[in-house]
Amino acid sequence: MNDADLQERMQLAIERISEIKEEDQTIWDTLAKMDAGAKNLKTYFDSVAEFILYVYDVYEIVSQPGKIDLPLSKLQEINHNLYADILPEHYDASFANPDYAVEKLGEYGKYLCMLYAEIRAMIAYAYEDEMQAMISLMELFLEVYGIFTASEGEKLPDEKEIKEAIYYYMYDYADVLVARRIRETVTCVNPFAYDIIMQSDLMTPDYLYAYGEYIGENELRMAQYLAKLPEEKIERLARTYVQGFIKGFETMRIDISPKKSVNIRYAIGQERMVKAAIQMFEKEGLASILFRYPVSRMNRKATIRTGYAATPANKQYEYDHAGDDAVFFDRAFMERKLEVMEQTYEQEKEAALVYAGPAVIEVFGEDPFSPQTKPTVWKLSDKQQKMSVEYASKAAEITNHYIPHDQYSFTIIAYPIPEIGENFEEIFDAVVEVNTLDNEKYKSIQQTMIDCLDDAEYVQVLGKGGNQTDMKVMLHKIDRKTQTNFENCLADVNIPLGEVFTSPVLNGTKGTLHVSQVYLNELKYTDLKLTFEDGKVADYTCKNFEDEAENKRFIKENLLFHHETLPIGEFAIGTNTTAYAMARKYDILYKLPILIVEKMGPHFAVGDTCYSYSEDSRLYNPDGREIVAKENECSALRNSEDKEARAGAYFNCHTDITIPYEEIGGIYAVKPDGTKTAIIEDGRFVLPGTEALNEALK
Repeated sequence: MNDADLQERMQLAIERISEIKEEDQTIWDTLAKMDAGAKNLKTYFDSVAEFILYVYDVYEIVSQPGKIDLPLSKLQEINHNLYADILPEHYDASFANPDYAVEKLGEYGKYLCMLYAEIRAMIAYAYEDEMQAMISLMELFLEVYGIFTASEGEKLPDEKEIKEAIYYYMYDYADVLVARRIRETVTCVNPFAYDIIMQSDLMTPDYLYAYGEYIGENELRMAQYLAKLPEEKIERLARTYVQGFIKGFETMRIDISPKKSVNIRYAIGQERMVKAAIQMFEKEGLASILFRYPVSRMNRKATIRTGYAATPANKQYEYDHAGDDAVFFDRAFMERKLEVMEQTYEQEKEAALVYAGPAVIEVFGEDPFSPQTKPTVWKLSDKQQKMSVEYASKAAEITNHYIPHDQYSFTIIAYPIPEIGENFEEIFDAVVEVNTLDNEKYKSIQQTMIDCLDDAEYVQVLGKGGNQTDMKVMLHKIDRKTQTNFENCLADVNIPLGEVFTSPVLNGTKGTLHVSQVYLNELKYTDLKLTFEDGKVADYTCKNFEDEAENKRFIKENLLFHHETLPIGEFAIGTNTTAYAMARKYDILYKLPILIVEKMGPHFAVGDTCYSYSEDSRLYNPDGREIVAKENECSALRNSEDKEARAGAYFNCHTDITIPYEEIGGIYAVKPDGTKTAIIEDGRFVLPGTEALNEALK
């Protein structure tokens, strides 16, 4: 469809939506006599229509060629108005809040709340000049409005009609929204963010408002902080990150020369650092792909935001809508989405082949978030949960076919945001130090640890005090002279350095993993306890909620990702005591990301191994011995001739759970004859040759 046709559709939709607020109240009064909840329907449609019209007005401004020439105060006013309805101070009376929507709209509330949340994706579409995506949402809104007004007050519509309207919107536009998502992740088809970074004056905060994302204190203060840093420090920050990415290819012995693109994922406010990284990657022959996190529920998984993003305007809003796909997710939709994925990857297979991987800059320091659970939110049914697991597996297979895991690399690094506290700048500098520790020093110490562990049949991990951890971790049998169980992890793909890790044997691995408090995927868990039998989760609980059933549901949705069980994909011992000392000094232990926390004590990952889809690639430690513990009894199923068995090889998730040093009673390497060698006791390294790690803990 050409631009003229789209413009005509846009104008027709806007004209019709403009009329809604002025229409006669009589129909709604009549409907209210049939159902008390219907009396607020007019208010809902007026409110959402007003939002759409405001977004359109903003679109008229931001879609004009050239720079948006508005004073900073006006840019901030527009930004606030776009997000005011979902900000915490207004959320209790917002139709985006499922509790409020159900209270005011009765049986229609859940559907109309979900619809409004989807319509809010128009903000991003407006700023990126995605006219077709805007129009499709306007037309969906008008279709639902028409469902209520078609009878002219004679009868209330069936909920099924609303559900079908939303369902067929998702189904019909999958070929547009899913295809676009695939293309923008492997090609430079969308230069929106690239142009902001490369063409804006990054020394003033005005550019932040060009994204259309909510801009709060974190984004403003981060941009202002980076703006005052000398160029050499900005280049140092970028170089650590870029070199880590390049070094990943060297470590994994992958030829980088055919690669042409890299995906940079960052937090809005970090643009000055990202610009330097873009320029460094270009010198390496890699063009930078920058894409926003998915704004449509069609492409989004729970609350995960993969792509560039700002701090959420309201985390409770994000959590409330994490299950909105329950409205439309069925087998037909799943198959439709997979079909579009495969078709699009086939069309973009040349670009996918030269994609080098993601280079991720994470952020941390937000105030801990404990979500409020609501009975009014959408949740996947048991049947949908099983299909969700099936979809994730099949989608991963398609992606791996066109972007083989053993042919690309990645890197991840993390920096604090201003919300971490008054001493943000001091903490930022401390994190820079943690991210640039001496590779050679840690390589030697960690090799000493690996030499001890490679003599063991299993590892025993014990908690102390109130920590009830008691785990037995089985190790693979190896040829001690040429092979090793543990990878010596330094600062390449996973920054900062500081861990030795392995993929345990599942059979015989058992016990209890317990942490008093941990943050996983931005959610807080209190007294998280997992019980393992033969390396798989057999039971789980936490104390987030008074209702035990709610605790189990919380874990299943957000840690097990709807799987009935998950295996231990990784066991590791973190050695970065400098990071731990930093966390204690600034009292930020529970604000640190997993990326750093996993280096600060032993950790277990539930889900896939660290080598999923690339088990057959040969990897070696710096001492020349081959790392052979790259799979377990689950991932080995990938070679099964039984299609159903192969489907159980991967789980498409990997979540690290770390026990802080202060909660560790002991970690012991246990030989076949039962002889134990202590690596850590009472939270301190005691293995000869590792004592230097304790210096930071004094």
